[in-house]
Parts: sequence; C-alpha cells; structure tokens
Amino acid sequence: MPSPSSNGGANGAAVAAIRTLALVGPAAAGKTLLSEALLLQAGAIKTAGSLERGSTVSDFDPLERKAQHSLGASVMHLQHDGVRVHLIDTPGAPDLVGQALPALEAVETAAVVINAAAGIEPAAVRMMEYAAERQLDRLIVVNKIDSAGIDLPALLAQIQAAFGKECLPLNLPDAGGAKVVDCFYNREGHSDFGSVADAHRALVEQVVEVDAEFVDRYLNDGDIDAAELHAPLEQALREGHLIPVCFVSARTGAGVAELLDVIVKLLPNPTEGNPPDFLNGEGADAQLMHAEPDPAKHVLAHVFKVTADPFVGKLGIFRVHQGTVAPGSLLYVGHGRKPFKVGRLFLLQGKEQVELARALPGDICAVAKVDELHYDAVLHDAAEDEHIHLKPLPFPVPVHGVAISPKRHGDEQRMWEIMSKLVAEDPCLKIEHLAATNETVLYGLGDLHLRMLLERLREVYKFEVDTRPPRIAYRETVTAPAEGHHRHKKQSGGAGQFGEVFLRIEPLARGAGFEFADEVKGGTIPGQFIPAVEKGVREVLASGAIAGYPVVDVKVVVYDGKHHSVDSKEIAFVTAGRKAFVEAIRAARPIVLEPIANIEITAPDAAMGDIAGDLSAKRGQVNGTANAAAGTMVVRGQAPMSELAGYQSRLNAMTAGQGRYTITLSHYEAVPPAVQQQLVSAHKVHDDE
Repeated sequence: MPSPSSNGGANGAAVAAIRTLALVGPAAAGKTLLSEALLLQAGAIKTAGSLERGSTVSDFDPLERKAQHSLGASVMHLQHDGVRVHLIDTPGAPDLVGQALPALEAVETAAVVINAAAGIEPAAVRMMEYAAERQLDRLIVVNKIDSAGIDLPALLAQIQAAFGKECLPLNLPDAGGAKVVDCFYNREGHSDFGSVADAHRALVEQVVEVDAEFVDRYLNDGDIDAAELHAPLEQALREGHLIPVCFVSARTGAGVAELLDVIVKLLPNPTEGNPPDFLNGEGADAQLMHAEPDPAKHVLAHVFKVTADPFVGKLGIFRVHQGTVAPGSLLYVGHGRKPFKVGRLFLLQGKEQVELARALPGDICAVAKVDELHYDAVLHDAAEDEHIHLKPLPFPVPVHGVAISPKRHGDEQRMWEIMSKLVAEDPCLKIEHLAATNETVLYGLGDLHLRMLLERLREVYKFEVDTRPPRIAYRETVTAPAEGHHRHKKQSGGAGQFGEVFLRIEPLARGAGFEFADEVKGGTIPGQFIPAVEKGVREVLASGAIAGYPVVDVKVVVYDGKHHSVDSKEIAFVTAGRKAFVEAIRAARPIVLEPIANIEITAPDAAMGDIAGDLSAKRGQVNGTANAAAGTMVVRGQAPMSELAGYQSRLNAMTAGQGRYTITLSHYEAVPPAVQQQLVSAHKVHDDE
C-alpha cells in the first residue's frame, strides 16, 4: 500500500489524518445512539439527542423521528486528536438494506454493531459477509453492555464461533459493564473476563503472525510493544486476519472514549485500507483498477447517496477516492460530455451542512443542486476516465409489488416524475408500467420499505395515491381447432354497413404468439378489407374472449366472406372479424393460463419445513435446497404468481422477519378448472355491469 508520505508533504499528512467508518447491523442494535455518543465524546455536539424526542443528529428526517428508527443512511463527522472521522449511520431493517449497503462503498471500515441483549442476529451476519466481500476492514462493536442479565463472555464465544477465532477483543468490560479496560496497549490488568494479560497476548500473537520478522522478534523477546505493531496491525485488518471486538454502552457512555481512541489510533486511513475495486470499461472487457489515495492525481469520486427534496433540491453525497475536489472544480459525471462546476462543497452533520474548502482522498462530502448526479455515478476531471465505475453491489432484487394510481385523474405524469425521483434515491426500489395489466407497479423489498416510500410521497411531496395488489397477468388461449362466422349488417336510413367473415383458428405451441393468414379466394373479401379483419381480431387478442385477458398462442386463418359494393366499409369488417374470432375461441375449448414463477427463498434452517409446507399448500413445489451462510438455507421451487401475492408477509411470519426471496417468470400453464370458472364468472359479472 502507498504510504502517506508518498502523497507528498502536507496533503499526504492530511490524508493520513482521515478515518471513515460505517455503523451497520440489525435494527435496535443502538447504531444511532452510538453515533450520538461518539459525536458528544469528541465535542462535535454539546448534548446527546434522544430517539424519543427526535433530537439525534442522524435521524433528522421527519419520518425517522416519527418512526423512531433510521430509514436512510446519515453522514456525520467529528475531530479527535487531529484526525477527521467520517461516520455513516445506517438503517438496520432488512427492508432497508438498499440504504445501508451503499455506505460500504464510502468507507475503509465496517463497524458491525451487535446488541449484547439480542446476540448475533441475521442482519449482523449479512453485514459481515457484505463487508468481507468488499474487502473492508471489519470491527465488531458490542453495544448495550449495561443490559441486565447478559453473559458477555458467552456472547464473545458466539461471535468467535460465528465469525472465526480472529475476532479478538481490543478492550474488555469491567465493573459489571460500567467501564472497559484496554487490552491492546495494556499488558496486564483486571476485567470481568479475567486476565487482561491473556487477552493482550492473544492480540499480539494474532497480529505478528502476518509478518515473519515480527514472529521471530516475538519468539525471541517474548513480547513487542504495541506501539511498534501499527504496520502489521493494518495488514492483519486488511487481510481479515484480525477482526477487533470492542465493548460499549452508548447509553451510559462506558467504552465510548475507548472506541473513539480505537477509531483514531488503530483503524486504517485511506492509504492503509484495501482500495475499492474499480472497473475500467464495460462488460467482459472491463479491466480491474484501483484508485490511488493521492491528492495530486486525477479526481475519482463515487456518489453513494442521492437525496431529492422538493424544497432544497438534489443533494449528491460522494466519497473522494483519488485527487482533490474544491469549489470551482470542473467534474464530469460518468459518461457525461459536459462537466459541471462545483459550487459550494459541504461536510454533512446530519441535516446540517458545513462548508469545506477542499476534499481529499478519504473525505465524504456533498454538493447541492446538480441535476446530473445519480446513485453510483463516478465523478472525474479527465475525459479519458469516463468508463470507470465501481464493481456493482449485490443488492437483493425488489419483488414485493404494489400497484399505484393517482387519486386525481390526470396526475399520472406528475406521479411518474415524483416516483422516479424517489426510486433514484434507493437502488432496491423499482417502478414500471406493465402493459399486460395496464397498471403502474412499485417494487420494493417488503411492506415496511413500500410503506415508508408512500408515506414520504404523501408527507413530503403532498401527493396522494391509491394502492392495490398488482393484477395477475393471466392469458387466454385455445386447445382445439374451431371455426367462427359473423355477418355484420346495419341499415339506418343513410349509408349502411355490411361485412361477413368466415375464419378458422388453431392452437400454437406455448410461447409461439400469434399468426394471421389470408386464404380468401375469388375476392369474396376485397384485399383492402383484410387489414380491417385483422384489426378486429387483434382487438380480441388485447381484450380477451372469455375472462378479459390477452389471447396468446393462436393462429387465425380468414378463408371466406362476403362484401357489398356500396355498404361494405372498414368498420363493418373490423366488427365482423372481431365477433367471428370470439365465436371461434368459445368453440375451441378455451383455457386461462397463469404465470408460474421460479422462486428462490433464503431463510434460517429452522424455517425450512414451514416454507416447504406453505409452498405445497399454495400449489407450488420445491425443486431443491442448498446450504447458504451460517444457519441459513436456500430453497428453490416454483409456484403460481397468484399464490405469491403478499408472500413477504407470510415469509416474515415463518422466519421472524429474516426470510428473503426473489422471483422470476418461468412459464405459463393452465389454471385449475375451479380457478378458471371463477375468473370467467367474474368477467361475466363485470361485462353485465
């Protein structure tokens, strides 16, 4: 890794005096209050805020204050011992992982916060895996050590069993969790866990293992001063050979000062962490490259969060990986041909903005009112860098859908514009218009995710929508050949209408679509009216014949008919073609087809029996299972799309909120007779109305 001195003089020293840390982990682990305690300890705030009063720095959004938990990632900063620390507080709810994961792109260290009273939760496991995959340094922070009835030594043993023996404490609780004792710099002392000397020895032995020279010294001298271990410590952190564990109580303040010292003294600066994997180029031809944390080089910065506020405008939050950004800098956004000029540059303190004179590699800052900015954009100041982008994050696929429509007719365009802005803030949201059902569907990761978004739409943008479950994209088809005939004759005083059509239909293979053939002989239907017949047929294709769903996989052959030299018009043959086609379909043993989805479910082992039973009860089947991360399994199967409406809620009930699933369309197959009868009856009722 480059050393700070290689960056040259004062700038290099300034880069070395930066730390970046994302607080991640399950909801209710106390991440927000921990960030508040760190800010207070460093003197960045005068008094600690509270969730109940809605006065914390990070949960500043009105919806967060109402919910009393984080809904998005908040960026903060503090100064301690001449070092600038950038903190990102992230939400812990599984539905909001699209807000938490991007924070990992902006930091050297992921601090996974564990609630001492709750133990190791699946969200902590997932965040440890995500951080390892991105090759981040990892720190485990055990919070709420003042909780009653907890067994901290047993919890440490669970942490080591779950994440490896390389999880070693940097400090240990003492006096019943009222304080903590350092065991990296201290060679002896007392703690609630027993001997500090043993913990110190374990740490030193783990660190020196990465460097043969230090191993020899340790074997010869018996101990090494911790102050000399900085370089091997950073290497051990980079390689995941050491995952430090710190104990803290954000509520009482126990261990907060010690944690702040750990962040400043032991965690990596931008030159010491693993550089993120940038790619230069597209697709298979993309080349792996790494930014260099050198203030003098070309600018490379990554936008990991975008917020759009109807009053403040767009705010782009980015991490500088290379080069220096200052007011007046000209920066390109990805492939953009025209650079934008950086106006004011800000450090964020929750909702507060502090002006910044320059941003160096490692700094996390923001610019306002630049419309071109979007999530995952790379900012650069050299045109040749336009193809550089970060390796994509493994986001869950949003499959939990709700159909939305504006309460006021005519507001469809405005709804689409606002929703597009909101979706642009969250990579785990998707909105699309489904032509098959003619509805706009919003997809997220679960009920909470969508509920929060719709509440933001209502509270912030003052826009009301109606919601309903998305319609199922059923289809109609035929299973036998048949014929249809219709004579359309209308005489009403003036010019009349006349057209007669004979046609036959036959089923096509599933997925073949639609074929139309003209086999009329002798001009019984003049050539200029054949397109009108086809138009009538296609109207039925779109609207259905028995249950109101599009007709697929059918061949239509027009073979005879009649016309009138005066009264035959295009509209007459459209009507005759449509009605002849409906008659033929009804005689061709029509069926309704339903979409069958491939489903992949990841959930705790213990829930597998319930999940398999539920799928079977919903006309689904399990095709296979596989082991996943510790304590979880993956179930693969198929089920009708209609039976998966509200599936996330059922899965939450079976897995205590820890299950996740993805679906993709597999194929269409006939619905059971009872379901078809129900759909046809409902259509008849609708027609009668």
